[in-house]
Amino acid sequence: MGLAIAFIFCLILGRLIYVQLVWGTDLKYRATDQWNREIPIIAGRGAITDTNGQILAGNKTTYSIFVRPNAVENAEYTATVLSGIFSVNPQTLLDKLQGGKVSEITVARQVPKESVEKLVTYGLSGVYYSRDNSRVYTYNDVLCQVLGFTSNDGSGLSGIEKYYDNILSGTNGEISYTTDIVGKETENSVVVYSEATDGDGIQLTIDIDIQLAAEEAMRSVYLSSGAKSVSCVVLNPQNFDVLSMVNYPSYDLNDVPRDDTETLNALSRNSLVCDIYEPGSTFKVITAAADIEEYLKGNKNAYSTTQIFNGSRTRTVDGTKIKCWSDHSNGKHSNQNLAAALNNSCNPCFTDMALSLGKETFYDYLNNFGFGNVTGLDFNGEALGMLVPQSLVRDCDLARIGFGQTVAVTGLQLACATAAAVNGGNYYSPRLLKSIVLPNNKKVVNEPVLKFRPISENTSSILAEMLEGVVTEGSGKKAYIEGYRVGGKTGTAQKYEDGHIASGKYISSFVGFFPADKPQYLALIIVDEPQGTYYGSAVAAPVAKEIFEDIIRIKNIQPYVREKL
Repeated sequence: MGLAIAFIFCLILGRLIYVQLVWGTDLKYRATDQWNREIPIIAGRGAITDTNGQILAGNKTTYSIFVRPNAVENAEYTATVLSGIFSVNPQTLLDKLQGGKVSEITVARQVPKESVEKLVTYGLSGVYYSRDNSRVYTYNDVLCQVLGFTSNDGSGLSGIEKYYDNILSGTNGEISYTTDIVGKETENSVVVYSEATDGDGIQLTIDIDIQLAAEEAMRSVYLSSGAKSVSCVVLNPQNFDVLSMVNYPSYDLNDVPRDDTETLNALSRNSLVCDIYEPGSTFKVITAAADIEEYLKGNKNAYSTTQIFNGSRTRTVDGTKIKCWSDHSNGKHSNQNLAAALNNSCNPCFTDMALSLGKETFYDYLNNFGFGNVTGLDFNGEALGMLVPQSLVRDCDLARIGFGQTVAVTGLQLACATAAAVNGGNYYSPRLLKSIVLPNNKKVVNEPVLKFRPISENTSSILAEMLEGVVTEGSGKKAYIEGYRVGGKTGTAQKYEDGHIASGKYISSFVGFFPADKPQYLALIIVDEPQGTYYGSAVAAPVAKEIFEDIIRIKNIQPYVREKL
């Protein structure tokens, strides 16, 4: 019996020790929570600015309204007053106040100061308010797919708002006070104020002046062409800073269609980053770059810049006929060297180049130019593109890849690859974040990162000069600007549906850059399913010219002056 009593005593003693030492902290927290109530103080969300410091996304002070049902003296009157000020259903609110199931009810969020001032005049017991913040976007629908938007509680849901949410969001504070057992504030309540810590700001590489110019140009071609959608990205080829990114149609960031999920998902998608397409002839820039580089390395299978291609309109590869878009009746496609092949965008010439290089060599260049992989942009949901596995590639596939078919890319992938092909051969990780702005206004700079060098500087220089010829005398003439050295390449790709060519559906595109000898600006224009005229030379090239002319005006870029001999 004595042993049994001792054993029971030890159990009780052990339990007491556990409660005091192990469980004690948690029990203290629970007790404190029962006798205290907290009103949240929402941290200010960090501002988003462009590269010049112009605010793209900021905040305005609003308020959240709460009710403690146990502290309400007249539920019917309280429900009536609150429903009148904040447009909530009075019966639903009354049911919650009288239900006894919750200790706190959120009546409304992000209400203006005027509504709170009106509420205060009623002196309702059990009703509280606290500051929160409403996100305000300076330019409404501009950059909507890039900036993204936040939830009602201020968390980032898409775009930059989501990707950098941990930097922008900050840490919330609270006002804590003691209550009695039913939740009413005690007469000698001790109020404890914990200050909120605002989020850090971020500065983007986006230049809002270039963005607005690009937005206007893309909106114009969208309306004039009857296209399904249009998109444009403008890069600095020297470091891959994203200066502008447009997807149209768009939506108003200050009036997000949250109730229509299907529409919101479609309009908020950044197609330049997340969607893929067959690039068509704009891809010939990459094939030409690989061929020139291999020729300079001494590869005897590569075509020299002066070598004349077979002038036939068709090639038969693996029993598959591959034709040029032109019927070759005008004589322009006869006796072509590489520069002329680019000017005329002759498909068979690039088929010859890809087949001569062979799949192993050609795929090395495709990989080094970033195809089949993400570019590394600081943005969620970037697509990989679609590249046929090297082990499965047939000659007919390789032939088509040479002129931009049987391969799918994102707009950003193609823009970055072209930039590396003409900037001296440097492939950087594209970036949207320029720097993090700390509360003391100090900046943590996000430096450019060089990933690899797919081609040499010499190859890049030769190619850039050839692409300048495409604009001065080839298919890209409608991008020509008097006094400025513009280079580029047009593209017109057929669309596929269910594995078959979709009749009458095309993607028209143009990738251009200037100055051609040392590119500072590169733009890719994509027009999806234009009605009527659909060639990239007629639809997309003029848009690039318009954007470049705006950049010249905005940056006050002087005309090119040729040095005298």
